[in-house]
Amino acid sequence: MTRKVIPWPDKRLRSVAAPVEAVTDDHRALWDEMVEVMEAMPGVGLAATQLGEMVRLAVVDASEERGKVIRMANPEILHASVQLREHEEASPNLPGVSAKIKRPRAVTVRFLNETGEAEEKDLVGLWATSVQHQIDHLNGRMYFDRLSKVKRDMLLRKARKA
Repeated sequence: MTRKVIPWPDKRLRSVAAPVEAVTDDHRALWDEMVEVMEAMPGVGLAATQLGEMVRLAVVDASEERGKVIRMANPEILHASVQLREHEEASPNLPGVSAKIKRPRAVTVRFLNETGEAEEKDLVGLWATSVQHQIDHLNGRMYFDRLSKVKRDMLLRKARKA
């Protein structure tokens, strides 16, 4: 059975996740669960905090054909492009609403991979958007925090009605 995401406004969605000291079998098992939840949505990424697990783990798969998932522990942006890309973002933690968010079009991200080794990847387009969205979750931020107060309030009112 696929795990459920925690609903907004659960306070864990506003909390910063703890760093992963070393990748363990428990982390690998959680990544597997996260991929299952992401595929069931379907979505292009998921952070552990969305399941109420307060560790810095994320998965991203923005491929057309699926099955190209990147599993990340402690992801961090090393470099972000000046050029922005607008994309309609949403979250299963607050279903029924979405908003256009501008983020850097390309990023270089460093993380620990499944074997616990440091890895760097250059990501572009939806891959870059998704990894930035997941890092926001790990830092206790939601995509709508990037909106103006007026737009954010409108979105949250619409979500309450949905």
